[in-house]
Amino acid sequence: MKKNIAIIMGGYSSEVAISIKSGNVVHKHLNKEKYNSYRIHILKEGWFYVDENETKFPVNKHDFSVEIENSKITFDCVFNAIHGAPGENGVILAYFDLLGIKHTSAPFYQMALTFNKRDTLSILKKYNIPAAKSVYLNKGNTIDTSDIVEKVGLPCFVKPNNAGSSFGISKVHEEEKLLEAIEVAYKEDSEILIESFLEGTEVSVGVIEYNNEITVLPITEIVSENDFFDYEAKYEGKSQEITPARISSEEEDKVRTIAKKVYSVLNMSGFSRSEYILVNGEPHFLEMNTVPGLTEESILPQQANEAGISLAELFDNAIQTQLN
Repeated sequence: MKKNIAIIMGGYSSEVAISIKSGNVVHKHLNKEKYNSYRIHILKEGWFYVDENETKFPVNKHDFSVEIENSKITFDCVFNAIHGAPGENGVILAYFDLLGIKHTSAPFYQMALTFNKRDTLSILKKYNIPAAKSVYLNKGNTIDTSDIVEKVGLPCFVKPNNAGSSFGISKVHEEEKLLEAIEVAYKEDSEILIESFLEGTEVSVGVIEYNNEITVLPITEIVSENDFFDYEAKYEGKSQEITPARISSEEEDKVRTIAKKVYSVLNMSGFSRSEYILVNGEPHFLEMNTVPGLTEESILPQQANEAGISLAELFDNAIQTQLN
């Protein structure tokens, strides 16, 4: 019997359009002989099932069901394609746990933890995972720019603490521009992180559960046309993403080892894609994305393809891991 799969997409953050694109790719590639696939838009204005004619049917939030032509549809598994809140921060996953509905992401606590950059870094520090120097601010804190520069140096990065994308991130070269960058970050989040600049090669590496094993995918080298891997570079083609990365076998081994360790230490499951900077050959952790882009052009699907895993196999594996 075919399983009913709800693909949730959209969300409440600046990443709505990207998430819907990812969700539509999942819908397109899911095995139609094994699954009945339903696109569910989770938006601030409401939750809707959107059919092939773009007709909307409201979702009953009491049991996460949809009524179509007097027939009630319930779901065997939820495929999470929401970048940002409430999918990547774990909020909606706690709701599915309460309802007893399986989903393709890590448990809600792990999702909330990895969405919070400061908390992730504080745990990884205990396991001697190298990272940039950082300063943490809450909205309303007194800002002493000279103290910040003394701690992290220049240039530095100012970024929202709880965010899954590159919205609100600035690279600051002069102390006078720091306050402006802080205001930009505060538009995305009430908590921000200011980090030292790391000079080196940037790489991105997907770690997933595949056939019930923690699998490190081929590594991607990021070469941005812009000053750093910002929104434009990430989503509008202003970067080169080279898979496999042009790094030495020794560097590759170090990245693979540390990426697998980070995934295990954080007790992750499901999808992840983490960024590292190689400083003098040593990988420094930047952040982890737990709902990475899933379009044909996105980094993690590129890596899966390099490993000989098709999108259909990638998505099927995520669902079967939960159903079994």
